Amino acid sequence: MKNIKGLLFDIGGVLYVGEKVIPGAENAISVLQKKYPMRFLTNTTRKTPLAMVEKLNRLGFSVKTEELFTALDATKAYISSQKGSVYTVLTDEADEWFNDLKSEKPDFVVIGDAHLNFSYTKLNGAFKHLQKGAALIAAAKNRYFKEVDGTLSMDAGGFIAALEFAAGVEAKLIGKPSRDFFHLAVASMGLKPEEVLMIGDDIVSDIQGAQDAGLKAALVRTGKFQTSDLETGITPDIVIGDITALYSYLLV
Repeated sequence: MKNIKGLLFDIGGVLYVGEKVIPGAENAISVLQKKYPMRFLTNTTRKTPLAMVEKLNRLGFSVKTEELFTALDATKAYISSQKGSVYTVLTDEADEWFNDLKSEKPDFVVIGDAHLNFSYTKLNGAFKHLQKGAALIAAAKNRYFKEVDGTLSMDAGGFIAALEFAAGVEAKLIGKPSRDFFHLAVASMGLKPEEVLMIGDDIVSDIQGAQDAGLKAALVRTGKFQTSDLETGITPDIVIGDITALYSYLLV
């Protein structure tokens, strides 16, 4: 790991779970920030990017707005670059992030983790727009996430798959494991993919996604990690107990 010049961190499950910080995570980030440029990547789509920065800093991390890369931010930037309009299946908070892009005849259907807003009415509304020619955008397509009580809950992936099946379309993925998403974060540090290490708890979105994009990847045994992840055929470059163990691999 001596050639690593920058770090990418997943947030939920790596820095904290719910409102509980992973023990030692704040200090680990503080120490590593003195030597490495870093970016914080998240597929979390329930909250706006501004709310995510506020939460990180409230929990004791020092994160600047420009260091955060969220699936919602990237999705809005993509829609804007296409001069498109949207119909959303999101939480009420995330939905407001797209207020200026909404239309009754949308060019895109945007779906993320809508939590309690995953209703037949909302999904069927999305289906009808897809039938009329709107393109399907998956802000993120994770299968599950870890709740505060330690159990796993469904994420947006299953609902996106349902719309793909029903409408006979394929969603364009914006967040992890999109190669473009990783490369955008890497480029913002002025580095090459092979010079960057991604640290995450999702064997597919974080680890395989990063490796497919040319990065190195470290899997932490916190968050949504399950022992069965190591039997998927995906091989992390390193496996560590939590992010405090990065010291022994990087600060040598």
